Amino acid sequence: MRKFARYAFTALIALSFVPAAQADLREPLTRDNSVLLMVDYQPQFVFSVQSIPVVELINNAEGLSKAAKAFEVPTVYTSISAERFGGPFFRQLGQAQPALVPFDRSRIDAWRDPRVREAVARSGRKKLLVSGLWTDSCVTLPVLSALKDGYEVYVVVDASGDVNRESHEMAVQRMIQAGAVPVTWMAVMLEWQGDWADARTAAQVTAIAQQHGGAWGQGIDYHQRMVAPKQ
Repeated sequence: MRKFARYAFTALIALSFVPAAQADLREPLTRDNSVLLMVDYQPQFVFSVQSIPVVELINNAEGLSKAAKAFEVPTVYTSISAERFGGPFFRQLGQAQPALVPFDRSRIDAWRDPRVREAVARSGRKKLLVSGLWTDSCVTLPVLSALKDGYEVYVVVDASGDVNRESHEMAVQRMIQAGAVPVTWMAVMLEWQGDWADARTAAQVTAIAQQHGGAWGQGIDYHQRMVAPKQ
């Protein structure tokens, strides 16, 4: 009940602060209009995450990255002080997209690193999805900067985490008030799919859901093993 109340409050904030002029935000996310920025998934930051169970956080981030690869959505990884402080980018994300090498930086705001900005700009897309650690700094700051530069920004809240629930929730509210849209990773994946008749990715989405979709994945397993053979 408390979780429902928090999400309801966040939704109310979103409705209150997204201007009617931002009509493009009402256009669905597609494989052709999206670009993904994943920020600072590193041991030093995940050690202190309390806003979401760490196992769930890693699962969600991995599912999001795998979905982006399945839909060929351009993805940018960035880390901070990997050699001296932050540590290596999550192994699971490296395995999800082996061709990606994180842009390592020193600035807290990843958007201030020209390599990150240029990598996003090269995609030619304006719908920018952002997730990472921690929500109140290394996610919030590039979100605000990208909004200022004219991007339509979506914050993947369940693939982001912070040192406590309040820090995470206040950061999400701040980003919403600035014009960002909160989303969840599975909602993004399904929006990219759009139509189950689209055979280009339907099987991959099903496989990702089985691996990372929790109860939904179990439901798929049940249907495949118990229902489909009898049809």
